[in-house]
Amino acid sequence: MPKFFKTIPFFLLSIISFAQTQPLSGRIANYDISVKLDPIKHTLEGKETLVWKNTSTDIISELQFHLYLNAFKNKNSTFMKESGGQLRGEMMDKKNVGNWGWIDVKSMKIRRGENLTSQIKFIQPDDLNDKDQTVISVKLNKPLHPNERITLDIDFSARLPKVFARTGYAGDYHLIGQWFPKIGVYETTGMRYAKRGQWNCHQFHADSEFYADFGVYNVSMTVPKNFVLAATGILQHEKQNSDNTKTIRYRAEDVHDFAWTVSPRFEVSVRQWKHVKIKAVVQPEHSGTTERFFQSAIAALEYFEKHLGKYPYTVLTLVDPPLAGAGSSGMEYPTFITCGETIWGLPKGIRSPEVVTIHEFGHQYFQGMLASNEFEESFLDEGFNQYFETRIMDATYGKGSMSNLLGFKINDSELPRISYVGMSNVKVTEIARESWRYPKGTYGIMTYMKTATMLQTLENLISKEVMDEVMQSYFIRWRFKHPSVKDFVNIVNEIAPKKTNYKFGKDFDWYFEQTLYNAPDHDYAVKEISGNKFTIERLGEMKIPTEILIKFIDGKEEEINWTGEDFSKTFNFKKDIQSVTIDPQNKILFDLNLNNNSKSINQSAWPFAKYALKIMFWLQNLLSFLG
Repeated sequence: MPKFFKTIPFFLLSIISFAQTQPLSGRIANYDISVKLDPIKHTLEGKETLVWKNTSTDIISELQFHLYLNAFKNKNSTFMKESGGQLRGEMMDKKNVGNWGWIDVKSMKIRRGENLTSQIKFIQPDDLNDKDQTVISVKLNKPLHPNERITLDIDFSARLPKVFARTGYAGDYHLIGQWFPKIGVYETTGMRYAKRGQWNCHQFHADSEFYADFGVYNVSMTVPKNFVLAATGILQHEKQNSDNTKTIRYRAEDVHDFAWTVSPRFEVSVRQWKHVKIKAVVQPEHSGTTERFFQSAIAALEYFEKHLGKYPYTVLTLVDPPLAGAGSSGMEYPTFITCGETIWGLPKGIRSPEVVTIHEFGHQYFQGMLASNEFEESFLDEGFNQYFETRIMDATYGKGSMSNLLGFKINDSELPRISYVGMSNVKVTEIARESWRYPKGTYGIMTYMKTATMLQTLENLISKEVMDEVMQSYFIRWRFKHPSVKDFVNIVNEIAPKKTNYKFGKDFDWYFEQTLYNAPDHDYAVKEISGNKFTIERLGEMKIPTEILIKFIDGKEEEINWTGEDFSKTFNFKKDIQSVTIDPQNKILFDLNLNNNSKSINQSAWPFAKYALKIMFWLQNLLSFLG
């Protein structure tokens, strides 16, 4: 055999190996961090090396960093002013000085270059609160040119707050998130809202999460040797130290954040699913819930792989916080999620562990891989993930997917619409706005529930098959690239009109203009039936094309289309009408009053009474469940 042919297998293996090791992301911000935890003082001493690349065409003379832990430094931070010291029902005792947290950059130097420590200053790009210290600016005397890298050596110290908002301590349990000096995202012309190259580095707000570039993290954590540790990424090695501590090193590639947790009480279980090693670190009193965590995580992995794309990482860690650390539950980080509070003996029919696990895993796709800007477009993560949560829960657990107890069933997919239409004023705000600018008390409904309602309705209009193509195209095209909402809308307009034979027009701008960028209300109603004619009304401002089902006295039926443009319209037929139903398949989930969507000439009060009783029973059960 000629020598050339003998080299082919090696050549092919080289190509395969090269393809397997190709980065998934641009790896703009890369961190090597060594940190030591004092579990008594709840402090961190850290050394960080950041290698950051200027991928823009701009000459950059300033760097900006997040110092998230300073949100908990005192009552004057923007986070504390906006939140009042509480988040998701958890309250901080502000009178106890031991509950506060902070982070301090002790030094920042360019490797073999300038000492930048004296150049650090606090800035407040979002408000006029000069007391807020969650963002710093660092001037460079020697500007950074396009495609140049800068290597910074940073020493920092931090104190974790008593956990009430995602990160902190509760006794000897520590959930350590948003804990190191983290560089912002430099956005160039054409990205998002930037009119020119500029830093996107917002202050830490009560109603905001995070936004960062992808990179590689190598993190060494020194903790007491009797503590169990879990973290983002893959365990590399563990070393026992002479001072009764151990140092554990993790590596995570193509992620935009790193979180970790320690506790001497964790019980560890492992389950393998295809290429993914799933690790559950659970409080011993919750060990009976471990299998529920595993099964719901596997259900989510399978569903997302089928409908969006493969989970590219080989690990997933499920963290079960203690009751005292409930403020850190229900949170997502790359390859690492915290599950919801669990109660001993929780009936299997109440699926709160499953809901939270599936929801938080979904963030691995929308927050973890797509990594949209959660400060400015939080709904692209939370709302899109809420939509997929309802799909997975209903597909996995069937009718009564959220609660199936004592014969009463609640589907997870019911909650978004009920939350939205239950608002006192659905016109108070639109979805598309920065997270901290929502009117007080509306962030959750707008970001999660109304967004999910928007997507559920879109699916109803264009069909589940077309919606699947839209969502998969969006994910595959934009993973690891920080898409904005305009990128999603463009994909809808590229796929949906053609797939629906232009039934709704050449694009869906009309839909998003109403449901995303503005806040009209929606209510269609059958006003009256008289012999062979009927009158319908549009009582709200929103216009969505729909069908009208007419049943005649002779038993025959006819379905017609209505654009929704008219405030009032009368239809005439050649025979007498028995009943009229607008939107007979209930596609339009924005409709505030479904009871007036239909009318019959011999309308009975019983169906309405039965419906009202069911809703009342549902609400009583829901309030009991939540309480």
